[in-house]
Order: sequence, then C-alpha cells, then structure tokens
Amino acid sequence: MADSAEGDNVVQYLGFLVLALIALIAGLVIHSFIIGVNVTDWWQGRSVTPVDHIVTSLGISRMCTQCAITLYFILLGVFWRNRDSRVTFTIGTVYSLLISANIWLTSLFSIVLCLKISNFHTRLFLYLRGMIAHRTVYFIGAAVLLSAVNILIILLLVITKVSSGETYNTTITDLMTNCTNIDSVYPVTIGAFFPLLFYYIPSVLLFTSLYHHTTKMKMSSNLSINLETYYSVMKFVSITFIYNTVYFICFFSDIFLYHAYCQTHDWLLIVLGFLPVLHSSYLIYRTAKLRSQMSKVIQDVTNLLFQKKDAETRENIEVVVL
Repeated sequence: MADSAEGDNVVQYLGFLVLALIALIAGLVIHSFIIGVNVTDWWQGRSVTPVDHIVTSLGISRMCTQCAITLYFILLGVFWRNRDSRVTFTIGTVYSLLISANIWLTSLFSIVLCLKISNFHTRLFLYLRGMIAHRTVYFIGAAVLLSAVNILIILLLVITKVSSGETYNTTITDLMTNCTNIDSVYPVTIGAFFPLLFYYIPSVLLFTSLYHHTTKMKMSSNLSINLETYYSVMKFVSITFIYNTVYFICFFSDIFLYHAYCQTHDWLLIVLGFLPVLHSSYLIYRTAKLRSQMSKVIQDVTNLLFQKKDAETRENIEVVVL
C-alpha cells in the first residue's frame, strides 16, 4: 500500500514537472520576445514609453518567477523525502520576492495606464501624470525595493523569534517552512494589500472614465465619432482586471491553504506559472508594436521553413533525374 501511494506521488510529481517545463518554455519564448522588442527599440534610439518600461520589467519578473517554479519542482525530485531543505527554502524565498515584485509592477502598470488614458483634468491628476511619466524607471526600482523590504521583514521576524529563545533547537529554515508558523502570513498579507489597493483603484477609475466618456459621446449629435477604440480599451482593461483577480486569488489561496492544511498545493504553482504566459500573449496581441514584430517573426520562420522544404524537394528531383 505504501509503495502504491509513493508510486502515485511520483506520477503526480512527474506530471507537475512536465507542466512546469511546458509553462517555462512558453514563458521564455513569450516574455523574452517582449523584452527583446522593447530593449531593441531602446538600443536603437527609438521611442520607448513608460508603459514599455513597465511591460519589460514585468516580462523579466514573470520569466524569473517561472524559472523559480520550475527549479522548485526539479529540486523537489532531488530532495523528495525532505521538502524543507535549505535549498528549497532559498528557492521559496526568491519566489516570494519575485511574486511580490510582480504584484507591485502590476499595480504600477495600472496606475500608468489610468494616468495616460483617463480624461480627468484635476490638478492632482495632471501633476501625477507628469511626475510618473518622467520617473517610471525610479518607480520600477522602488517596486522591486519594496518587495525586497517585505521579504526582509519576514526574515527578520523569524530571526528575532529564533534569537529570543521562543523555540528550542529550531533553525530558521525549519521555522520558515513550518506550516504552523502563522506569523509569516501577516507580513505577506499586509505587503500585498497596498499594491492590490493601488491596482484596483486606478483600474476602476480608468474603466469608469472610459464608460462615462463613451456614454457622453453616444448621446452627442456627432454621429461620425468612432467608439471602437474606446470599447477596445475597455475590453483590455476588463480582461486584465479579470486576469489579475484570478492571479491574486491563486496567490493568496496558495499561502492560506498551506497554513490551513499543512500541505503544499503544487497545482496552484502550475496555475501561477501558466497565467502570466496567457496574459503576456494577450499583451502581444493588444499592442500594435509587439503584434507587428510577432507577425514579422512568424513570417520569417514560415519563409525559412518553406525555403528549406523547396530546397529539399529540388535536391530530391535532381537525384531522381540522375
């Protein structure tokens, strides 16, 4: 019976590992494409917008997160009987840092979109639009720094708990990976609450602004106004809102289910690995520059394959003639 259960665990682990590798390969292709296009534009002196900076940073963060998830599953096979090893603990810490950075960058992306697209004309709104537009790189650095500070607070709480003598013969690794240590949940929750707030408020404001603007334009007597662009932006905001909501739910579920049932839920890590790939693919589809470059890449690959096939066909014909 024990052998059968262990065999089922091995099969389940291999399935998760295969899915993680698939998500990693797809993520490396999609995210590296976004990063490559924007970095190439910057290198060649073309215009790079604040949104491009944030999308590039998101691509780097998402790609590193997927690498951490895949490395976790690989190490899980190496340390099969000892999940709470120092190596897996280190990977978990890096993964938490990357997830936190991803959440902060997503919030910054929402804020910049709201400031860029919304038609508010208050003095505070115009000031924020000008300030953030010219300091996007600094805000990206601040997002990463806040993520690092949040993880550092968790580590300091654990070190303080070990140093104060509250636990006997317990290492930092054991305390951090112990599912009964609910103290680590509070900093994670608090650290994610503020970026979530900064994400949802601009998203709702942006959608509300676009909705009221299109309503006024439909009520006007000018029938030549094309509202398709506004509807397209509202659709983009809605789909991105749904994606981030699902992503946040999976992230918090992974944390609380672990502490509630003292079990890791690896399928949630797989979901968290696939979701950014889907959203980045949607970003490529919705961004004219990225969509155009992707079409060129696909066309070049198609031409290369057909040229190779035509060359092989001609060689076969020459062999038959000879």
